[in-house]
Amino acid sequence: MKAFQTGQIRNIGFGGHGGTGKTTLVEAMLLSLKEITRMGTVEQGSTVSDYNEDEINRQISLNASLCHGVWHDHKINLIDTPGYSDFYGEVVGSMRVMDTAFIVVSAASGVEVGTELVWNEAGKYNVPRFVVINKLDRENIDFDNVYNGLTETFGHQVVLAQFPVETGPNFDRIIDLFRMKLLKFSKDGSGNFTEEKIPDNLKEKAEEYHLKLIEAVAESDDTLMEKYFEAGSLSEKEFHEGFKKAVIKNVVFPVFCSAATVNIGVKRLLNVIIDLCPAPDELGDKKALDDKTIKVDSSQPMSALIFKTLSEMHMGELSYFKVMSGVLKTGEDVMNTTGDKGERIGQIFILNGKDKKNIDELYAGDIGTVVKLKSTHTSDTLAAKGNKITFPKIDFPEPLIRTAIQPKAKGDEEKISSGLHVLHEEDPTFVYNQDSELRQTIVAGQGELHLAIILQRLKQRFGVEVEEEEPRIPYRETIKRKSEAQGKYKKQSGGRGQYGDCYLKLEPMPRGEKFEFVNAIVGGVIPGKFFPAVEKGVIEIMSKGVLAGYKVVDVRVTCFDGSYHNVDSSEMAFKVAASMGFKKAFSEAKPVLLEPIMNLEVRVPDEHMGDVMGDISGKRGKIIGMDSDGRFQVINAQAPLSELYRYSTTLRSISAGRGIHKRSFSHYEEVPPEFAAKIIEQAKKEKEEED
Repeated sequence: MKAFQTGQIRNIGFGGHGGTGKTTLVEAMLLSLKEITRMGTVEQGSTVSDYNEDEINRQISLNASLCHGVWHDHKINLIDTPGYSDFYGEVVGSMRVMDTAFIVVSAASGVEVGTELVWNEAGKYNVPRFVVINKLDRENIDFDNVYNGLTETFGHQVVLAQFPVETGPNFDRIIDLFRMKLLKFSKDGSGNFTEEKIPDNLKEKAEEYHLKLIEAVAESDDTLMEKYFEAGSLSEKEFHEGFKKAVIKNVVFPVFCSAATVNIGVKRLLNVIIDLCPAPDELGDKKALDDKTIKVDSSQPMSALIFKTLSEMHMGELSYFKVMSGVLKTGEDVMNTTGDKGERIGQIFILNGKDKKNIDELYAGDIGTVVKLKSTHTSDTLAAKGNKITFPKIDFPEPLIRTAIQPKAKGDEEKISSGLHVLHEEDPTFVYNQDSELRQTIVAGQGELHLAIILQRLKQRFGVEVEEEEPRIPYRETIKRKSEAQGKYKKQSGGRGQYGDCYLKLEPMPRGEKFEFVNAIVGGVIPGKFFPAVEKGVIEIMSKGVLAGYKVVDVRVTCFDGSYHNVDSSEMAFKVAASMGFKKAFSEAKPVLLEPIMNLEVRVPDEHMGDVMGDISGKRGKIIGMDSDGRFQVINAQAPLSELYRYSTTLRSISAGRGIHKRSFSHYEEVPPEFAAKIIEQAKKEKEEED
């Protein structure tokens, strides 16, 4: 395939809730683009964009997939993103490189949580949005209700560009409000259509919505508004140019119709993509770090953003990129400006799913992949030497679920660590760490399925198996009142003895203040050279804990008296004495356990709100407040981390898969006594077993 100029490129991303038919819509487009000769199906595992074994087995998209084709001498890049919220990171990465987001809505379900997620993500980056109401060939469809749901949720800037003559199995005719024609689609799966006059019984409705479309465009521009008021209409040229500008400004969001499984509405969408979706250079300059901007132009120095990384068995790392400026060429030496490292561009590919085509160069605005970059990963910027430009990193979502893993076979620790590192490089929404405090390897991601897939890939690709266990909770210990105690360490066993003596006062500090150490010694009762050892002894025992082996926090420790021996005193003796004194004082200061409390933001449809709130209360949670957002309720709450293990799975179950949540650490809070007693007892048992 030839390399296309910037103005001939269209980058279209498909997003939305799971099960809306995004993958099938891409498949139908690939058929019309003559990239395939027959449509595959998700059920048979034969689609171009869902080619991964995991995707075929589960019949859902797990990865963002890149496809392309040529339509009327324009190259269309199609990015099919997952709808399942566990793999939302793929949507986030892809959103940075798509120039128009096609938000696909099922005619059977209407606006869902995933619809909102993708809509808001596109809004974050000012990506123009088109809505495609798909599955109009299903039974019992209420098109008007679905459209009303869109306007209720996203506002009246969502305007009809098409509406169906009839829904259900007889769906094959669409009224197109741009063309002001009836489009009659063939039912043979070819996607072909003819244009006819709008029937008399639908003329009034068509004219009403056509007028709304024109008014929405006119309202987006003062000059057009004046012309519209003067002439009562806009010329076809004025309307099309005005529409494109309104789309780019994110003030008009047109709605189109399709039934992807039977290839109805798809070829018209391809025409719309060429005629009405912006080319990469029509969206303005791109922002880089340090207040720099770049022009999306092939005559500029080269820059590119890596938005996804995939590790392939026989090829190594495959880096997905968008050329932001200039021309990227095979064999070129470039800089990774994010990490300040040199790279050489090897083979460049354009993809249809897993199928690769070699290409020598790609112009500004185009999307492709390159293999075997040494030190470049997702979110990194590549640039021509001397072009000191770096794009902001992709803002991936924070993990929502965590679990602990341990190897099934001894000696696999290094393999596991290496495998987890590669999997994190591919998917930054998956994170892991060797937690020395909890003495566990903790893996975290977007949901239970996300982690299941990660651990499955660990086994398939790196040959190591792990067992999951519940992650320990990083409890903390503190005190509720003041106390004083002496710590005295005296040892005489032949030869030089050991002597250290210090008096410590412990006081509770406000939550979150951590620790303060005060030297209140006067008169040299403890020589200055031993004082760091006292502080060190206190810090060491605080890190090990007294009650149940958890770190001590929010305590002020004052050393106010003591004694020493000219010969037997040593740093080690004072360190031990401080540790002994701290333990005694701590035990008498009404010690308590603290637990981490998390902020929760839960978004659910109205009908599930009561069940979700009841569940949060059952987890010792507190409801902080609620906000209404269209058809959804946003519940703000706080709950202990110990109660939130696998919460995303619980929430899906309660909300019939329609609820999502975010979480973040809030603060530490005292554990209720009945729970604290069990935690302390369990800690003692574990210590006995270890000993």
